[in-house]
Amino acid sequence: MIKAIAIDDEGFALEVIKSHASKVPFIEIQASFTNAMQGLEYLKNHNIPLVFLDINMPDISGIDLVELLPAGTEVIFTTAYSEFAVKGFDLEALDYLLKPFNLTRFVKACEKARTRILGNADDSWTFIKTQEGQVRIDFSDLLYCESQGNYVIFQNSEEKYQSRMTLQEAERLLPSYFIRIHRSFLANKNQIKVAEKHQLRLGKFTVPLSSTYSDEVMTKIKIE
Repeated sequence: MIKAIAIDDEGFALEVIKSHASKVPFIEIQASFTNAMQGLEYLKNHNIPLVFLDINMPDISGIDLVELLPAGTEVIFTTAYSEFAVKGFDLEALDYLLKPFNLTRFVKACEKARTRILGNADDSWTFIKTQEGQVRIDFSDLLYCESQGNYVIFQNSEEKYQSRMTLQEAERLLPSYFIRIHRSFLANKNQIKVAEKHQLRLGKFTVPLSSTYSDEVMTKIKIE
């Protein structure tokens, strides 16, 4: 499932996107915004890999807004103005939907997003770039990730690796069983041995559990 938001200053256009998206089984619209800056703030505080973005908006254009998006956010532009198409692709947008677009055209754009975002979703490992070179990370062995400045620490039971990225970027690399437990930590819920009010134990390590995420974490790790 790909989580997405839509930003467009016209409410009707947002309704079209939400209607089309409801028919695509792997797209889930989490929120929609007529105010571009509110949409940007949402993206900075949530792990959303895809945004449907209008170009011609008051205050700030979609093209300018792209420069402010969190690293790694994929964009599908939606606009009534074909002259923006070349600029849209210059910005490496996934696709460019010219209004009014039908469901078929929308699905084609979504398929591009699925290939780009979920292309490695079934893999059990990935490579990360470190000072020593490209290092393979096996997801099942990974205990947690910790943000430290401009880097993320990937910790397994015996070793840790440091890669220059944001925690949000790390989250996009990982399977869904890695959950946010703190503004600076992601944890492998399959490796949690003990859950206490303010901390979790994973193997021989103890990591903080923020009150912001505590209820959500407890719900996700409880035995069904």
